[in-house]
Amino acid sequence: MSIENILAEEYKVNLEVFEGPLDLLLYLIRREEVDIYNIPINLITSQYLEYLHVMQILDLDIAGEFLVMASTLMMIKSRMLLPVDSRSTDDDVDEDWVDPRLDLVRQLIEYKKFKDVALDLQIRESLQLEAFTFGGDGPIFEKEPLDGAQAMGDIGLFDLLTAFQDVLSRAPETPLGHIEPIRWSVPDKMEYIQELTAAQQHVRFSHLFNPESHRNEIIVTFLALLELLRLHQIVMYQNAAFHEILIMSFDEAQHAPLEELNPITGEHNDVEI
Repeated sequence: MSIENILAEEYKVNLEVFEGPLDLLLYLIRREEVDIYNIPINLITSQYLEYLHVMQILDLDIAGEFLVMASTLMMIKSRMLLPVDSRSTDDDVDEDWVDPRLDLVRQLIEYKKFKDVALDLQIRESLQLEAFTFGGDGPIFEKEPLDGAQAMGDIGLFDLLTAFQDVLSRAPETPLGHIEPIRWSVPDKMEYIQELTAAQQHVRFSHLFNPESHRNEIIVTFLALLELLRLHQIVMYQNAAFHEILIMSFDEAQHAPLEELNPITGEHNDVEI
């Protein structure tokens, strides 16, 4: 049994919210800035499978729909690789070849429409909460604690997995046949992260990992991060898409509005009162 499997069995993290396969595909399309109507199926399939591999390393609870989508992408990829004269499903019938990506594109377009509408309704709800009818008693503003839905700020799970994948890819390879002793534990790393966030206003995601860190240490640190996130001990956010992920203690986030942070440096902007 590999060290990674031992670590996975020792500590499993279950997130309350897990995005689906269509979310992952839309995320990859947006990140690569490709045309949703002309998806480079080879590139997207490879990256999708890489994300599944990372999820398996972390022993995340991968729903069956993720595996079904992986099979669908592999089937589309294989059909795209067929010679033009072999793409017809019936040799006796002379019919135009149908792009195998068509059904997937239709699903993505439909899903994106619902997701955009949901976002628009969320924005409208926020605006409505700031509107008050004329007359009556004045509004009472009470600061409410962050709930679980706000715990990750504007960052999604796939943004987090992307950052983890980037750090993991830079980790030094373990020599063949070498068994690294387990020197790290999730509770120890949780305590380490809490000490960092208590000492600093915010911590950059990349600063949690030493460039020379062992692969297993990186995995344990990331599991500790997910557990702290699940327990609402930390808040993670990005000020803009694909920017550096910043980590802040839950208590500190209550007193530091995220919109006041500079999207590039992460430092507080000068706010005029």
